[in-house]
Amino acid sequence: LGDSPATVLSPAASHPMASGFHFPLLSPAKIAEELVQFDVAPFANLRAEHIASPQPDLLPGVLGRFFDYFVDAPGDGEGGQLGFSELEVLDNPEHHAEAIRLLRLYNKSQIFLESIHYKDLTLADFTHPTPRRVVEVLSALINFLLYRHDKTELLQSIVSESSDYHERDLELKARIAQIQKEIADHELAEQMEEPMAQQLEADVNALQQKVQVYNKQHLALRAKAAAISDTKEEIHRKITQADFELTKHAQENSKLRSKLVKSPEKVQRGPWKRRNQPVLS
Repeated sequence: LGDSPATVLSPAASHPMASGFHFPLLSPAKIAEELVQFDVAPFANLRAEHIASPQPDLLPGVLGRFFDYFVDAPGDGEGGQLGFSELEVLDNPEHHAEAIRLLRLYNKSQIFLESIHYKDLTLADFTHPTPRRVVEVLSALINFLLYRHDKTELLQSIVSESSDYHERDLELKARIAQIQKEIADHELAEQMEEPMAQQLEADVNALQQKVQVYNKQHLALRAKAAAISDTKEEIHRKITQADFELTKHAQENSKLRSKLVKSPEKVQRGPWKRRNQPVLS
């Protein structure tokens, strides 16, 4: 109750409850207006003077309509046996049907008002109402109705969202059903294609065996190619060595020739001179 905007008033304009909560003391005109607004007025054309000069039927009429519209479930009535407290008030309850109804309403009202932290209700407020007491009781009741109205509006958005969530839930369920159908169709197609898959698996196994054979042949060819490459390198090395030896021998031959004949002209003139020299006797 303390959180409702209707309860934010100065201490001078509010009534303290037993628990320390405060509620606004409304004017008779405001009380009449709110009772009509919440449809708990005991009779048509309720006005401020009815609150300022209350009759014994005012509070029972308001609280009775309040319980009918806001508290009691449909079908709830006022039947049942009286409690001990009621029997103590009335000596002959069977002769006082209206008094019994009033006493039951008082007990229900007292329990409810205590639940909203108003604990000052007395039976005299029903039988001999005073303007001050009527204003207090009805102000407490209206404060609760305003609080309830605020919370109901606050929860209305949550209710609307829950409706959206429900629609979303239906959409998701439909989507799940569709996916489940697609899964079932896929499983059926998989079963129908199983013989083909088995044949393909057998073909793959045969190809894998051939690949293993080809891999072995490939390894053998690589070993043979490596041996040929080694032989080729050895032959190339020998050719290179032979070229080196040939070059070396050619250089040695050239040196020997240079030692034997340094001037070819001298070699050609040498014998001629010896033939033309005089012979000594």
